[in-house]
Amino acid sequence: MKESSIQQKVQSEIALLLQKKRKEMSSRERVRLLQLKLYLKAKQEKGYKFYILYDKIFQGHILEEAYRRCKANMGSPGVDKQTFSDVEEYGRTKFLEEIKEELRTRTYKPHAVRRVWIEKENGGKRPLGIPTIKDRVVQQACKIVIEPIWEADFDDSSHGFRPKHSAKDAITEIRDNLREGKHSVYDADLSKYFDTIPHDKLMIVLSERIADPRVLHLIELWLKAPIVEEDGRYTGGKSNKQGTPQGGVISPLLANIYMHLLDRIVNNPKGKFSKEGITMIRYADDFILMSKHISQEMLIRLHHYIDRMGLMINKEKSKLVNAKESPFDFLGFTFRYDHSILFKGQKFWNVIPRQKSQKKIRQKVNAKLKKINHYPAPNVVEELNPILRGWMNYYRIEKVSYTQVAFKTLEDYLRRRMYQFYNRKSQRKSSLYGQQAFDMLVKEYGLIKPYMTSGLRPVNTLR
Repeated sequence: MKESSIQQKVQSEIALLLQKKRKEMSSRERVRLLQLKLYLKAKQEKGYKFYILYDKIFQGHILEEAYRRCKANMGSPGVDKQTFSDVEEYGRTKFLEEIKEELRTRTYKPHAVRRVWIEKENGGKRPLGIPTIKDRVVQQACKIVIEPIWEADFDDSSHGFRPKHSAKDAITEIRDNLREGKHSVYDADLSKYFDTIPHDKLMIVLSERIADPRVLHLIELWLKAPIVEEDGRYTGGKSNKQGTPQGGVISPLLANIYMHLLDRIVNNPKGKFSKEGITMIRYADDFILMSKHISQEMLIRLHHYIDRMGLMINKEKSKLVNAKESPFDFLGFTFRYDHSILFKGQKFWNVIPRQKSQKKIRQKVNAKLKKINHYPAPNVVEELNPILRGWMNYYRIEKVSYTQVAFKTLEDYLRRRMYQFYNRKSQRKSSLYGQQAFDMLVKEYGLIKPYMTSGLRPVNTLR
């Protein structure tokens, strides 16, 4: 979409919101109006610096909307062990008023971040930082205010952690590039990106648009917040010079802002990469370069820029491939140039869930069935549907029907597994014993049928 049409759309939305009197607007509508105005200002004036933003962060409707979004995401408690139930019992209004006063008087200080370790697909672990609910709300309020400014600058090829962008957009763009003949693909892997973002350079980038020192100081407080390890040890703190914790509400935005430096270099229409026909497609810290030909000279140049940014590229995991000859994976999908079954002698670009992802969903289903061994049929469906729906919604790409092969494989597995599940001696009293259990669960209880369906919850499905 052209910039002029985007701006016209934003102006129309502003006009519609302004038709309402301010007193009649909900908190969500008032937040939306502010964001649209900030976005439009940033879009129209590329070099404009915003000097007065801090006062907006602690406005009542901003904090209300920030709390609503944080509560919708739920999440584990931070170091203070406070839950949303605790906040509601204490009094949400009182809780937000206290935050507002701390921000207004600039006495707000973030708590330490609780660190937990999450299992990765490759068997390793990645750190996840969990702020307290109070800190999440303040981070969300700050994000509400500054995000539209950077959204006006972000490149269209950046798809991760952004409003109205998703992994599906990145996958579709890659497929379109392959069809255009950009078969030379450099799949890059950054080492521990979130943990290595240099604070000083990040603050310089932020100050390109944000000139309010109070907002910059607030962000610095979060970057310098100490971390409490699982064994109770405190690490990081004021001496910490790099990293933003994964799990923090504002961390994905900060990560995108810093990686936007690389977007600006590679996707600059007048730059060396564009002149070589190279396009970069990015989802957070995962990105690939695509072109009809990518020379070693351009890869050396890319590595040079990444090094200057204070980041590290994992050369063992990063690779340059000819996609016509060698499949490659990105964001859980595999891209392959396959022979067509229908049209002999022809080939096509096949986009499918990678084998590890297909194996993982089967393992999740199997683990869940073992856990709900004696549940009645309606509850079995209630437990399985969210797992199936989440996986299918992620891997369904508009105008790409090839994923239906993976959905058919999943359905065949479910059919066999449900037959086994209900064909045990302990299930003899069940009406599904010895029956085609999968078909009956689909028909009678609304179990999701993966193959050739939307994957959305049927109307009669139990919650």
